[in-house]
Formats: sequence, structure tokens, C-alpha cells
Amino acid sequence: MTRFRCAIHITPRRGILDPQGKAVADALHSLGFVAVGDVRVGRYVVIDADAESVEAARAQVTAMCEKLLANPVTEDFDIARVERA
Repeated sequence: MTRFRCAIHITPRRGILDPQGKAVADALHSLGFVAVGDVRVGRYVVIDADAESVEAARAQVTAMCEKLLANPVTEDFDIARVERA
């Protein structure tokens, strides 16, 4: 087994109200950052997992996201990277 470090971005789905993102966008506008459009605030999760291969580690992390880490109704997830730890 090899230990892999997996980085996951979890964000609210498009079309789902994101009050935290709206508050950040409003604050940025009030600070003069007028070019800012939509802001979505999510989570960045890093998991160290033991697996036989990169593909196996990615499959494990996908299952973790689908079963626990991301709410399938309101959130999307993206596995940004899987690399040897």
C-alpha cells in the first residue's frame, strides 16, 4: 500500500443560494473590488489515504465525497489532485 494525499474542493451547486458567498461579494464590492462577480464559498479538504494506486485512491475519495463529505443535493465536488504523500 502507498499513502496518497488527495485534495478536494467542495462548492455549492450553481443555482443554490450561497449566503456566505453573497456576503463576501458584497464586502469585496464595498472595498472597491468592483470587477468581482459571483462568489461561491466552499470547503477545501485534504485526505491522506492508503491505496494500491492513484486510481484506487481517487475511487476511495470519490466514494467518501458521495457518501459523506459533499451533500449531493446542494454541493458539487472536484478532486483537484491525488499524489503520493
